[in-house]
Amino acid sequence: MRYDKMMDMKRVVSILSVALLSACTTLGPDFKQPEAEVSPVWNEAEDEQISTETAENKTWWLVFEDPVLNELVSIAYQQNLSLQIAGLRILEARAQLGIAVGNQYPQQQQGRGEAIYLDRTKNQGLVLPRSDTTFWNYSLDFDAAWELDFWGKFRRGVESADAGFLASVADYDDALVTLTAEVARAYATMRTFEERLKISLENVAIQERSVEIAEARFRFGATTELDTQQAQTLLFSTLATVPDLQASIRQTRNAIAVLLGITPDQVDAVIGAASDIPMVPDEVTVGIPAELLRRRPDIRRAELDAASQSALIGVSQSNLYPSFVLVGTIGVAASNSAQANSSNLFESDSVFFQGGPAFNWNLFNYGRIKNEVRVQDARFQQLLVNYQDTVLRALQEAEDAMTGFIQTREQVGHLKNGVAAAQRAVDIALLQYQEGAADYTRVLNTQESLFREQEREVTARGILVGNLIQLYKALGGGWQIRMGNEFIATPTKEQMNERTDWGNLLDTQRDPAQDTDEERAKRQKIAW
Repeated sequence: MRYDKMMDMKRVVSILSVALLSACTTLGPDFKQPEAEVSPVWNEAEDEQISTETAENKTWWLVFEDPVLNELVSIAYQQNLSLQIAGLRILEARAQLGIAVGNQYPQQQQGRGEAIYLDRTKNQGLVLPRSDTTFWNYSLDFDAAWELDFWGKFRRGVESADAGFLASVADYDDALVTLTAEVARAYATMRTFEERLKISLENVAIQERSVEIAEARFRFGATTELDTQQAQTLLFSTLATVPDLQASIRQTRNAIAVLLGITPDQVDAVIGAASDIPMVPDEVTVGIPAELLRRRPDIRRAELDAASQSALIGVSQSNLYPSFVLVGTIGVAASNSAQANSSNLFESDSVFFQGGPAFNWNLFNYGRIKNEVRVQDARFQQLLVNYQDTVLRALQEAEDAMTGFIQTREQVGHLKNGVAAAQRAVDIALLQYQEGAADYTRVLNTQESLFREQEREVTARGILVGNLIQLYKALGGGWQIRMGNEFIATPTKEQMNERTDWGNLLDTQRDPAQDTDEERAKRQKIAW
């Protein structure tokens, strides 16, 4: 009896092996990298300020030679909350990949155990003479149902989930590119406001001196009260700019605090006192346009989104064909009656099993499955076009920032000359007024012009730095600083491990985007 059962189980295993070996078809298209038109050279490549040599620009903020900015970027990378959320989404995508991998194995599994006491009357049917009417029934069994991946549905599901996992890494990198640029931009904006405030206070001092001169001349009868009132009008107008600039400085520092993941009262200790706008280098290395496809995370994300969607076409197509399922139950069962002192549950004759193949085929779906395939294909085509659009927009962003940088630098040069001329005009007009060779209108006009030109020059220098920051962001620099580091901070991992068994999924130091084919295949195996 025991021998027969073992032979039957071997037959089931043989059938299972044959079925698994035959399950080798994979429906749906195999993904290929989308094509996108890329300019061979930059429009501004011939400008002497632009270098087309290859450079990663992974720590581009160092070109400003500003220790405070370097410290701000470092703190933001370690503490920014939005970046932490992007890192946690990598864990979420990794767990989703584990779900997809698990679908390749028996999908329905259930273990059961029963101990049932029965007390039947002799008037009840099917009770044999001299048989016990009271006894215990014991059973332990395990059910399993395994849909074979005959058409590659589950393999395509893993392929889609793995691309989604890698897309979450690209999302993290894109968030880091944006973060470093936003920190640098906010810092440059704050320094611009501080220089404007400095200019306002310097002009207040100049105009206060002019008021004193006008009042003195009025007291000695050399002029009318009109000069004094005009001088005071200009002074108060300049003083009115001070509170607005002070508010802008405070608000910008508060914005930097959020980027750093700290409270506003802590940010002053990090930034320190007011300082100058960062200086820009004489030359900027931009590489060639084709390098954007490799460097920019948003382009990688667009490609991976398309790869993930491509696999879903095969998942939908598999529903057009029958699904083959292996079902089975194995267990032990026995009774403990009054005639037996102990149960024989674990004896070989208590073993039972049943199993075999089955199939399902949704024949009458009224075109629903075909239209679902069409839906997935349409979405895939949208993502292919989105990839091309992402590449074009990346090129536009880089070209716009490059042009803005070059032209604004030229503008700054002209404005500096204008400020020097305006300063000289103020000195001459004030001297002539003191000597009675000119009226106060000329002094008023020159002082207004000086303040206006100084503000324009400082604002243009702030815009120049902003254009350079935007250029580095458009080139996709900055995300490389996370290479070799964890996506999730150690305290966060410890907290999550205390709450949930994460297995080895919290080990995020290795960059999955750099995995070899062998390492990627290992990742796509079941993870407990």
